[in-house]
Amino acid sequence: MKTILLVDDSRAVRLVGRRMMGTLGLDVLEAEDGKQALEVARANPDLDAVLLDWNMPIMDGMEFLTALRADERAKQPIVVMCTTENDMPQIVQAMQAGANEYIMKPFTEDIVRDKLEETGVL
Repeated sequence: MKTILLVDDSRAVRLVGRRMMGTLGLDVLEAEDGKQALEVARANPDLDAVLLDWNMPIMDGMEFLTALRADERAKQPIVVMCTTENDMPQIVQAMQAGANEYIMKPFTEDIVRDKLEETGVL
């Protein structure tokens, strides 16, 4: 079973995401900010994917993404930014920092499934 890390400061978004990932057959880990997510990612070196919010307290999504990509891991997970940030410069910034895909909130299970299939997670 593949494992995905849901990173969002909203408990409701994580709950919805957990349900969606369960129907897609993924094992789910959660974090409410980038700092916690980095700890979870480092403790789970075989992590397959991350569904990542941008705007969070303590450490935001971009800070997390930069730290994750700088981490010398044998396996780098697929990262899908999932945020309300929709300006082209921000999308470009996320992709240049190492995001594999980018989806807008609110999202549906179909959208998430499509992105995870496109990136080879599913």
